[in-house]
Amino acid sequence: MAAKKKLPSPITILFIVIVIAAIATWLLPAGEYNSLTYSNNSFTVSSASGDKTLPAAQHTLDSLKILITLDKFKSGDIFKPVAIPGTYHQIKSNKQGITDVIEAPVKGLYDSSDIIFFLLFIGGFIAVFQETGALEQGVAALSHRMRGQEAWLIIIITFFFAFCGAAEGMAEEGLAFYPILVPLYLAAGYDLMVPLAVIFAGTNIGNMASFSNPFSTVIASNAAGISWTDGFLERIIFFAVITAITIWYIVRYAQKVKKNPASSLVYRFDGAVTSPFAALEHAEDAKVKLEAKNGLQIFIFLAALGLMIGGFIAGWSMPAVTALFAVAAVLMAVIGRVKEKVFIEKFIEGAKSLLSVVLIIGVARGVTFILNDGHISGTLLYYSAMLVGKMPGIAFILMMLVLYMVFTLFISSSSGMAVLTMPIFGSLAVIIGVPGKEIVNAYLFGMGIMGLVTPTGIMLPSLDIASVSVKAWLRFAYPLMIMLLIVSAIFLVVGVL
Repeated sequence: MAAKKKLPSPITILFIVIVIAAIATWLLPAGEYNSLTYSNNSFTVSSASGDKTLPAAQHTLDSLKILITLDKFKSGDIFKPVAIPGTYHQIKSNKQGITDVIEAPVKGLYDSSDIIFFLLFIGGFIAVFQETGALEQGVAALSHRMRGQEAWLIIIITFFFAFCGAAEGMAEEGLAFYPILVPLYLAAGYDLMVPLAVIFAGTNIGNMASFSNPFSTVIASNAAGISWTDGFLERIIFFAVITAITIWYIVRYAQKVKKNPASSLVYRFDGAVTSPFAALEHAEDAKVKLEAKNGLQIFIFLAALGLMIGGFIAGWSMPAVTALFAVAAVLMAVIGRVKEKVFIEKFIEGAKSLLSVVLIIGVARGVTFILNDGHISGTLLYYSAMLVGKMPGIAFILMMLVLYMVFTLFISSSSGMAVLTMPIFGSLAVIIGVPGKEIVNAYLFGMGIMGLVTPTGIMLPSLDIASVSVKAWLRFAYPLMIMLLIVSAIFLVVGVL
Protein backbone atom coordinates (compact mmCIF):
# COMPACT_ATOMS: atom_id res chain seq x y z
CA MET A 1 0.00 0.00 0.00
CA ALA A 2 1.35 3.43 -0.92
CA ALA A 3 2.08 5.72 1.97
CA LYS A 4 -0.52 8.41 2.54
CA LYS A 5 0.61 11.87 1.55
CA LYS A 6 0.70 14.21 4.51
CA LEU A 7 0.78 17.97 4.68
CA PRO A 8 3.75 19.62 6.39
CA SER A 9 3.72 20.08 10.16
CA PRO A 10 1.92 23.17 11.58
CA ILE A 11 5.14 25.09 12.26
CA THR A 12 6.42 24.36 8.74
CA ILE A 13 3.13 25.63 7.29
CA LEU A 14 3.52 28.85 9.25
CA PHE A 15 7.09 29.30 8.05
CA ILE A 16 5.79 28.95 4.49
CA VAL A 17 3.19 31.65 5.18
CA ILE A 18 5.90 33.91 6.63
CA VAL A 19 8.01 33.42 3.49
CA ILE A 20 5.02 34.20 1.25
CA ALA A 21 4.32 37.36 3.26
CA ALA A 22 7.97 38.37 2.90
CA ILE A 23 7.86 37.80 -0.87
CA ALA A 24 4.76 40.02 -1.01
CA THR A 25 6.78 42.90 0.42
CA TRP A 26 8.98 42.68 -2.71
CA LEU A 27 6.00 42.62 -5.09
CA LEU A 28 3.66 45.21 -3.56
CA PRO A 29 4.43 48.90 -3.05
CA ALA A 30 4.87 49.94 0.57
CA GLY A 31 2.22 52.32 1.83
CA GLU A 32 0.29 53.32 4.90
CA TYR A 33 -2.50 55.48 6.21
CA ASN A 34 -1.89 58.26 8.68
CA SER A 35 -3.00 57.09 12.10
CA LEU A 36 -4.67 58.73 15.08
CA THR A 37 -3.84 57.87 18.68
CA TYR A 38 -5.44 59.19 21.87
CA SER A 39 -3.32 59.79 24.97
CA ASN A 40 -3.31 62.22 27.90
CA ASN A 41 -6.39 64.08 26.68
CA SER A 42 -4.96 64.86 23.26
CA PHE A 43 -4.77 63.29 19.81
CA THR A 44 -1.56 62.47 17.98
CA VAL A 45 -1.59 62.14 14.20
CA SER A 46 1.30 60.06 12.89
CA SER A 47 2.29 60.58 9.25
CA ALA A 48 5.33 60.34 7.01
CA SER A 49 6.29 63.90 7.95
CA GLY A 50 6.20 63.17 11.67
CA ASP A 51 3.80 63.37 14.60
CA LYS A 52 1.36 66.21 15.16
CA THR A 53 -0.61 66.88 18.34
CA LEU A 54 -4.25 67.95 17.99
CA PRO A 55 -6.87 68.81 20.63
CA ALA A 56 -9.01 65.92 21.86
CA ALA A 57 -12.28 67.33 20.56
CA GLN A 58 -15.11 66.09 18.39
CA HIS A 59 -14.38 68.71 15.73
CA THR A 60 -10.90 67.17 15.34
CA LEU A 61 -12.44 63.79 14.55
CA ASP A 62 -14.98 65.38 12.20
CA SER A 63 -12.26 67.26 10.31
CA LEU A 64 -10.37 63.99 9.81
CA LYS A 65 -13.58 62.26 8.61
CA ILE A 66 -13.33 59.73 11.43
CA LEU A 67 -16.82 58.53 12.37
CA ILE A 68 -15.91 57.55 15.94
CA THR A 69 -17.25 59.77 18.72
CA LEU A 70 -14.86 61.37 21.21
CA ASP A 71 -16.23 59.48 24.22
CA LYS A 72 -15.10 56.16 22.72
CA PHE A 73 -11.49 57.31 22.95
CA LYS A 74 -11.82 58.79 26.44
CA SER A 75 -13.53 55.68 27.82
CA GLY A 76 -10.76 53.43 26.50
CA ASP A 77 -13.05 51.56 24.09
CA ILE A 78 -10.68 52.60 21.29
CA PHE A 79 -7.12 52.15 22.48
CA LYS A 80 -5.17 51.26 19.33
CA PRO A 81 -4.04 53.61 16.53
CA VAL A 82 -6.90 54.28 14.09
CA ALA A 83 -6.39 54.60 10.33
CA ILE A 84 -7.45 58.02 8.98
CA PRO A 85 -9.60 57.80 5.80
CA GLY A 86 -8.22 59.40 2.65
CA THR A 87 -4.63 59.59 3.86
CA TYR A 88 -3.05 56.61 2.13
CA HIS A 89 0.38 57.36 0.72
CA GLN A 90 3.23 55.29 -0.61
CA ILE A 91 6.44 55.24 1.39
CA LYS A 92 9.93 53.90 0.96
CA SER A 93 9.74 50.13 0.73
CA ASN A 94 11.14 47.97 3.49
CA LYS A 95 11.51 44.65 1.73
CA GLN A 96 11.69 41.75 4.15
CA GLY A 97 14.71 39.51 3.65
CA ILE A 98 16.12 36.30 5.05
CA THR A 99 17.07 37.89 8.37
CA ASP A 100 13.56 39.29 8.81
CA VAL A 101 12.01 35.90 8.02
CA ILE A 102 14.24 34.22 10.60
CA GLU A 103 13.55 36.86 13.25
CA ALA A 104 9.78 37.01 12.69
CA PRO A 105 8.90 33.83 14.65
CA VAL A 106 11.14 34.95 17.52
CA LYS A 107 9.45 38.36 17.59
CA GLY A 108 6.12 36.57 17.54
CA LEU A 109 7.09 34.46 20.55
CA TYR A 110 8.14 37.53 22.53
CA ASP A 111 4.96 39.35 21.53
CA SER A 112 2.83 36.35 22.57
CA SER A 113 4.51 35.87 25.94
CA ASP A 114 1.34 36.57 27.94
CA ILE A 115 -0.66 33.90 26.09
CA ILE A 116 2.31 31.50 26.15
CA PHE A 117 2.70 31.63 29.93
CA PHE A 118 -1.07 31.41 30.34
CA LEU A 119 -1.19 28.17 28.35
CA LEU A 120 1.90 26.68 30.02
CA PHE A 121 0.33 27.22 33.43
CA ILE A 122 -2.91 25.65 32.20
CA GLY A 123 -0.89 22.64 31.05
CA GLY A 124 0.65 22.30 34.51
CA PHE A 125 -2.73 22.77 36.16
CA ILE A 126 -4.31 20.01 34.04
CA ALA A 127 -1.41 17.61 34.71
CA VAL A 128 -1.75 18.05 38.48
CA PHE A 129 -5.50 17.51 38.17
CA GLN A 130 -4.86 14.28 36.27
CA GLU A 131 -2.35 13.12 38.88
CA THR A 132 -4.97 13.33 41.64
CA GLY A 133 -7.24 10.92 39.73
CA ALA A 134 -10.15 13.34 40.01
CA LEU A 135 -10.19 14.12 36.30
CA GLU A 136 -10.54 10.47 35.31
CA GLN A 137 -13.20 9.79 37.94
CA GLY A 138 -15.19 12.88 37.04
CA VAL A 139 -15.16 12.29 33.31
CA ALA A 140 -15.90 8.58 33.76
CA ALA A 141 -18.85 9.41 36.02
CA LEU A 142 -20.21 11.86 33.45
CA SER A 143 -19.67 9.34 30.65
CA HIS A 144 -21.56 6.70 32.62
CA ARG A 145 -24.42 9.09 33.43
CA MET A 146 -24.81 10.12 29.78
CA ARG A 147 -24.59 6.61 28.34
CA GLY A 148 -27.15 6.30 25.56
CA GLN A 149 -27.51 10.09 25.42
CA GLU A 150 -24.05 10.94 24.13
CA ALA A 151 -25.42 13.28 21.46
CA TRP A 152 -26.53 15.64 24.22
CA LEU A 153 -22.90 15.97 25.28
CA ILE A 154 -22.22 17.42 21.85
CA ILE A 155 -25.30 19.65 21.78
CA ILE A 156 -24.91 21.17 25.24
CA ILE A 157 -21.13 21.61 25.22
CA THR A 158 -20.99 23.02 21.68
CA PHE A 159 -23.65 25.55 22.62
CA PHE A 160 -21.63 26.47 25.72
CA PHE A 161 -18.51 27.18 23.69
CA ALA A 162 -20.46 29.07 21.03
CA PHE A 163 -22.12 31.23 23.66
CA CYS A 164 -18.80 32.00 25.35
CA GLY A 165 -17.32 32.95 21.98
CA ALA A 166 -20.24 35.23 21.16
CA ALA A 167 -20.46 36.83 24.60
CA GLU A 168 -16.83 37.38 25.56
CA GLY A 169 -14.65 36.22 22.68
CA MET A 170 -13.44 32.86 23.99
CA ALA A 171 -10.69 31.50 21.75
CA GLU A 172 -7.36 30.39 23.24
CA GLU A 173 -9.12 29.65 26.53
CA GLY A 174 -10.82 26.71 24.82
CA LEU A 175 -7.48 24.89 24.70
CA ALA A 176 -7.84 24.22 28.43
CA PHE A 177 -10.80 21.90 27.82
CA TYR A 178 -9.20 19.31 25.54
CA PRO A 179 -7.82 17.10 28.37
CA ILE A 180 -11.38 16.74 29.68
CA LEU A 181 -13.37 16.39 26.50
CA VAL A 182 -11.05 14.20 24.42
CA PRO A 183 -11.30 11.22 26.84
CA LEU A 184 -15.02 11.88 27.32
CA TYR A 185 -15.91 11.77 23.62
CA LEU A 186 -13.60 8.84 22.91
CA ALA A 187 -15.32 6.90 25.71
CA ALA A 188 -18.63 7.73 24.04
CA GLY A 189 -17.46 5.96 20.88
CA TYR A 190 -16.49 9.00 18.82
CA ASP A 191 -13.14 9.96 17.27
CA LEU A 192 -10.69 12.81 17.90
CA MET A 193 -12.48 15.03 15.36
CA VAL A 194 -15.53 15.38 17.61
CA PRO A 195 -13.90 17.12 20.62
CA LEU A 196 -11.89 19.25 18.19
CA ALA A 197 -15.06 20.34 16.41
CA VAL A 198 -16.99 20.91 19.63
CA ILE A 199 -14.31 23.18 21.11
CA PHE A 200 -12.67 24.86 18.13
CA ALA A 201 -15.66 25.13 15.79
CA GLY A 202 -17.88 25.98 18.76
CA THR A 203 -15.82 28.96 19.92
CA ASN A 204 -15.20 30.04 16.32
CA ILE A 205 -18.85 30.24 15.30
CA GLY A 206 -19.53 32.05 18.56
CA ASN A 207 -17.00 34.71 17.63
CA MET A 208 -18.53 34.77 14.16
CA ALA A 209 -21.92 35.77 15.63
CA SER A 210 -20.53 37.95 18.43
CA PHE A 211 -23.34 39.93 19.99
CA SER A 212 -21.34 41.42 22.90
CA ASN A 213 -17.70 40.41 22.34
CA PRO A 214 -15.63 43.40 23.53
CA PHE A 215 -12.65 42.37 21.37
CA SER A 216 -14.50 42.36 18.06
CA THR A 217 -18.10 43.62 17.93
CA VAL A 218 -17.66 46.48 20.39
CA ILE A 219 -14.33 47.71 18.99
CA ALA A 220 -15.45 47.31 15.36
CA SER A 221 -18.75 49.11 15.98
CA ASN A 222 -16.99 51.97 17.74
CA ALA A 223 -14.44 52.22 14.92
CA ALA A 224 -17.29 52.32 12.38
CA GLY A 225 -19.00 55.10 14.33
CA ILE A 226 -22.06 53.16 15.47
CA SER A 227 -23.32 51.68 18.74
CA TRP A 228 -22.41 48.04 19.31
CA THR A 229 -26.10 47.38 20.08
CA ASP A 230 -27.00 48.36 16.51
CA GLY A 231 -27.64 44.98 14.90
CA PHE A 232 -27.80 43.15 18.23
CA LEU A 233 -31.09 41.35 17.47
CA GLU A 234 -29.89 40.37 14.00
CA ARG A 235 -26.74 38.81 15.49
CA ILE A 236 -28.77 36.92 18.09
CA ILE A 237 -30.86 35.37 15.30
CA PHE A 238 -27.71 34.68 13.27
CA PHE A 239 -26.11 33.07 16.33
CA ALA A 240 -29.10 30.74 16.76
CA VAL A 241 -29.07 29.74 13.09
CA ILE A 242 -25.36 29.00 12.67
CA THR A 243 -25.08 27.33 16.08
CA ALA A 244 -27.93 25.00 15.14
CA ILE A 245 -26.28 24.24 11.79
CA THR A 246 -22.91 23.54 13.42
CA ILE A 247 -24.37 21.31 16.13
CA TRP A 248 -26.36 19.37 13.53
CA TYR A 249 -23.23 18.94 11.41
CA ILE A 250 -21.09 17.70 14.32
CA VAL A 251 -23.78 15.35 15.69
CA ARG A 252 -24.38 13.92 12.21
CA TYR A 253 -20.67 13.19 11.80
CA ALA A 254 -20.32 11.81 15.33
CA GLN A 255 -23.25 9.43 14.97
CA LYS A 256 -21.84 8.22 11.66
CA VAL A 257 -18.47 7.46 13.29
CA LYS A 258 -20.11 5.78 16.27
CA LYS A 259 -22.06 3.51 13.94
CA ASN A 260 -19.09 2.80 11.66
CA PRO A 261 -15.63 3.71 13.08
CA ALA A 262 -14.08 3.16 9.64
CA SER A 263 -15.92 6.28 8.42
CA SER A 264 -13.80 8.46 10.72
CA LEU A 265 -11.95 11.18 8.82
CA VAL A 266 -9.14 10.94 11.35
CA TYR A 267 -8.74 7.24 10.56
CA ARG A 268 -9.10 7.86 6.83
CA PHE A 269 -6.39 10.52 6.63
CA ASP A 270 -4.18 9.82 9.66
CA GLY A 271 -4.65 6.12 10.30
CA ALA A 272 -4.87 4.77 13.85
CA VAL A 273 -3.96 7.80 15.99
CA THR A 274 -3.25 7.45 19.70
CA SER A 275 -5.19 9.81 21.94
CA PRO A 276 -2.99 12.61 23.29
CA PHE A 277 -4.64 12.17 26.69
CA ALA A 278 -5.11 9.17 28.97
CA ALA A 279 -8.11 6.99 28.17
CA LEU A 280 -10.75 6.31 30.81
CA GLU A 281 -9.94 3.06 32.54
CA HIS A 282 -13.30 2.81 34.27
CA ALA A 283 -15.60 4.13 31.57
CA GLU A 284 -17.32 0.75 31.17
CA ASP A 285 -17.88 0.11 34.88
CA ALA A 286 -21.47 -0.50 35.82
CA LYS A 287 -21.20 2.25 38.41
CA VAL A 288 -18.53 4.86 38.83
CA LYS A 289 -18.14 6.10 42.40
CA LEU A 290 -16.92 9.65 42.85
CA GLU A 291 -14.97 10.12 46.07
CA ALA A 292 -15.61 13.20 48.22
CA LYS A 293 -12.11 14.62 47.84
CA ASN A 294 -12.25 14.16 44.09
CA GLY A 295 -15.59 15.92 44.05
CA LEU A 296 -13.97 18.87 45.83
CA GLN A 297 -11.09 18.87 43.35
CA ILE A 298 -13.54 18.86 40.45
CA PHE A 299 -15.30 21.81 42.06
CA ILE A 300 -11.98 23.70 42.26
CA PHE A 301 -11.29 22.81 38.63
CA LEU A 302 -14.67 24.07 37.42
CA ALA A 303 -14.42 27.14 39.65
CA ALA A 304 -11.03 27.99 38.13
CA LEU A 305 -12.44 27.72 34.61
CA GLY A 306 -15.47 29.78 35.62
CA LEU A 307 -13.28 32.46 37.19
CA MET A 308 -11.14 32.46 34.06
CA ILE A 309 -14.15 33.28 31.89
CA GLY A 310 -15.57 35.76 34.39
CA GLY A 311 -12.15 37.31 34.92
CA PHE A 312 -11.65 38.02 31.24
CA ILE A 313 -15.13 39.56 31.06
CA ALA A 314 -14.33 41.70 34.13
CA GLY A 315 -11.07 42.87 32.58
CA TRP A 316 -8.55 40.91 34.64
CA SER A 317 -4.99 41.02 33.35
CA MET A 318 -3.46 37.93 31.77
CA PRO A 319 -0.94 37.51 34.65
CA ALA A 320 -3.84 37.54 37.15
CA VAL A 321 -5.73 34.81 35.28
CA THR A 322 -2.51 32.83 34.85
CA ALA A 323 -1.79 33.03 38.59
CA LEU A 324 -5.32 31.74 39.22
CA PHE A 325 -4.40 28.38 37.69
CA ALA A 326 -1.21 28.16 39.75
CA VAL A 327 -3.22 28.66 42.95
CA ALA A 328 -5.88 26.15 41.84
CA ALA A 329 -3.17 23.56 41.06
CA VAL A 330 -1.69 23.95 44.56
CA LEU A 331 -5.12 23.60 46.19
CA MET A 332 -5.88 20.41 44.26
CA ALA A 333 -2.47 18.98 45.14
CA VAL A 334 -3.01 19.69 48.85
CA ILE A 335 -6.45 18.06 48.83
CA GLY A 336 -5.14 15.09 46.86
CA ARG A 337 -2.07 14.79 49.11
CA VAL A 338 0.27 15.01 46.15
CA LYS A 339 3.87 15.21 47.37
CA GLU A 340 5.78 18.40 46.66
CA LYS A 341 8.32 16.72 44.37
CA VAL A 342 5.60 14.93 42.41
CA PHE A 343 3.61 18.17 42.16
CA ILE A 344 6.56 20.03 40.62
CA GLU A 345 7.34 17.16 38.25
CA LYS A 346 3.76 16.86 37.04
CA PHE A 347 3.33 20.62 36.69
CA ILE A 348 6.45 20.80 34.52
CA GLU A 349 5.33 17.76 32.50
CA GLY A 350 2.00 19.44 31.88
CA ALA A 351 3.67 22.63 30.72
CA LYS A 352 5.88 20.57 28.40
CA SER A 353 2.82 18.94 26.87
CA LEU A 354 1.68 22.33 25.53
CA LEU A 355 5.10 23.49 24.38
CA SER A 356 4.41 22.70 20.72
CA VAL A 357 1.09 24.55 20.98
CA VAL A 358 2.62 27.76 22.32
CA LEU A 359 5.40 27.61 19.74
CA ILE A 360 2.78 27.47 17.00
CA ILE A 361 0.97 30.49 18.49
CA GLY A 362 4.19 32.48 18.63
CA VAL A 363 5.29 31.59 15.11
CA ALA A 364 1.83 32.50 13.78
CA ARG A 365 2.19 35.95 15.32
CA GLY A 366 5.38 36.37 13.29
CA VAL A 367 3.33 36.76 10.09
CA THR A 368 1.94 40.04 11.42
CA PHE A 369 5.45 41.38 12.00
CA ILE A 370 6.42 40.72 8.38
CA LEU A 371 3.32 42.52 7.06
CA ASN A 372 3.69 45.47 9.42
CA ASP A 373 7.45 45.87 9.02
CA GLY A 374 7.08 45.56 5.25
CA HIS A 375 4.34 48.24 5.30
CA ILE A 376 1.99 46.40 2.95
CA SER A 377 -1.06 46.08 5.24
CA GLY A 378 -2.09 49.63 4.34
CA THR A 379 -1.50 48.92 0.65
CA LEU A 380 -3.76 45.87 0.73
CA LEU A 381 -6.43 47.92 2.51
CA TYR A 382 -6.15 50.83 0.04
CA TYR A 383 -6.53 48.71 -3.08
CA SER A 384 -9.40 46.81 -1.47
CA ALA A 385 -11.17 50.10 -0.79
CA MET A 386 -10.58 51.16 -4.40
CA LEU A 387 -12.08 47.86 -5.58
CA VAL A 388 -15.36 48.18 -3.68
CA GLY A 389 -15.73 51.98 -3.59
CA LYS A 390 -17.96 52.24 -6.69
CA MET A 391 -20.06 49.11 -6.18
CA PRO A 392 -23.83 49.13 -5.48
CA GLY A 393 -24.95 48.16 -1.98
CA ILE A 394 -25.50 44.41 -2.35
CA ALA A 395 -22.36 43.84 -4.41
CA PHE A 396 -20.42 46.02 -1.95
CA ILE A 397 -21.46 44.09 1.16
CA LEU A 398 -20.86 40.70 -0.46
CA MET A 399 -17.42 41.80 -1.63
CA MET A 400 -16.71 43.02 1.91
CA LEU A 401 -17.46 39.51 3.16
CA VAL A 402 -14.96 38.09 0.66
CA LEU A 403 -12.32 40.71 1.50
CA TYR A 404 -12.56 40.03 5.21
CA MET A 405 -12.15 36.33 4.52
CA VAL A 406 -8.96 37.12 2.60
CA PHE A 407 -7.66 39.54 5.24
CA THR A 408 -8.15 36.90 7.93
CA LEU A 409 -5.54 34.71 6.26
CA PHE A 410 -2.94 37.28 7.32
CA ILE A 411 -4.48 39.25 10.20
CA SER A 412 -5.95 36.98 12.87
CA SER A 413 -6.35 39.67 15.56
CA SER A 414 -10.00 40.76 15.64
CA SER A 415 -9.26 44.06 17.39
CA GLY A 416 -6.32 44.78 15.09
CA MET A 417 -8.47 44.08 12.05
CA ALA A 418 -11.20 46.37 13.36
CA VAL A 419 -9.11 49.50 13.96
CA LEU A 420 -7.20 49.00 10.70
CA THR A 421 -10.18 48.55 8.40
CA MET A 422 -13.36 49.91 9.98
CA PRO A 423 -12.60 53.65 9.71
CA ILE A 424 -11.93 53.19 5.97
CA PHE A 425 -14.73 50.79 5.07
CA GLY A 426 -17.15 52.50 7.47
CA SER A 427 -16.71 55.78 5.57
CA LEU A 428 -17.25 53.99 2.25
CA ALA A 429 -20.44 52.41 3.60
CA VAL A 430 -21.86 55.85 4.44
CA ILE A 431 -21.17 57.08 0.89
CA ILE A 432 -22.70 53.98 -0.71
CA GLY A 433 -25.67 53.90 1.67
CA VAL A 434 -24.95 50.59 3.41
CA PRO A 435 -25.86 50.45 7.14
CA GLY A 436 -22.81 50.51 9.40
CA LYS A 437 -24.01 47.42 11.26
CA GLU A 438 -23.72 45.40 8.04
CA ILE A 439 -20.06 46.37 7.65
CA VAL A 440 -19.49 45.09 11.18
CA ASN A 441 -21.40 41.92 10.32
CA ALA A 442 -19.34 41.37 7.15
CA TYR A 443 -16.21 41.72 9.28
CA LEU A 444 -17.51 39.22 11.86
CA PHE A 445 -18.83 36.73 9.32
CA GLY A 446 -15.72 36.85 7.12
CA MET A 447 -13.33 36.41 10.03
CA GLY A 448 -15.51 33.63 11.45
CA ILE A 449 -15.71 31.59 8.26
CA MET A 450 -12.02 31.84 7.45
CA GLY A 451 -11.10 31.47 11.11
CA LEU A 452 -11.92 27.78 10.76
CA VAL A 453 -8.94 27.27 8.44
CA THR A 454 -6.55 30.22 8.68
CA PRO A 455 -3.07 29.10 9.73
CA THR A 456 -2.40 32.36 11.58
CA GLY A 457 -5.25 31.84 14.06
CA ILE A 458 -5.70 29.08 16.63
CA MET A 459 -6.52 26.35 14.11
CA LEU A 460 -3.01 24.89 14.11
CA PRO A 461 -2.62 24.96 17.93
CA SER A 462 -6.02 23.27 18.24
CA LEU A 463 -5.12 20.56 15.71
CA ASP A 464 -1.81 19.98 17.46
CA ILE A 465 -3.30 19.51 20.91
CA ALA A 466 -6.07 17.25 19.55
CA SER A 467 -3.66 15.20 17.37
CA VAL A 468 -5.70 15.75 14.21
CA SER A 469 -3.97 16.47 10.89
CA VAL A 470 -4.61 19.57 8.81
CA LYS A 471 -5.78 17.36 5.94
CA ALA A 472 -8.42 15.61 8.04
CA TRP A 473 -9.67 18.88 9.52
CA LEU A 474 -9.94 20.63 6.15
CA ARG A 475 -12.01 17.73 4.81
CA PHE A 476 -14.31 18.04 7.82
CA ALA A 477 -14.52 21.83 7.81
CA TYR A 478 -15.11 22.78 4.17
CA PRO A 479 -18.76 21.59 3.90
CA LEU A 480 -19.52 23.49 7.12
CA MET A 481 -17.77 26.59 5.74
CA ILE A 482 -19.90 26.47 2.58
CA MET A 483 -23.10 26.35 4.65
CA LEU A 484 -21.91 29.22 6.85
CA LEU A 485 -20.95 31.25 3.78
CA ILE A 486 -24.41 30.86 2.24
CA VAL A 487 -26.18 31.81 5.47
CA SER A 488 -23.86 34.79 5.97
CA ALA A 489 -24.49 36.08 2.45
CA ILE A 490 -28.26 35.81 2.94
CA PHE A 491 -28.16 37.74 6.22
CA LEU A 492 -25.96 40.47 4.73
CA VAL A 493 -28.13 40.92 1.63
CA VAL A 494 -31.31 41.08 3.72
CA GLY A 495 -29.63 43.63 5.99
CA VAL A 496 -28.84 45.90 3.04
CA LEU A 497 -32.27 45.73 1.39
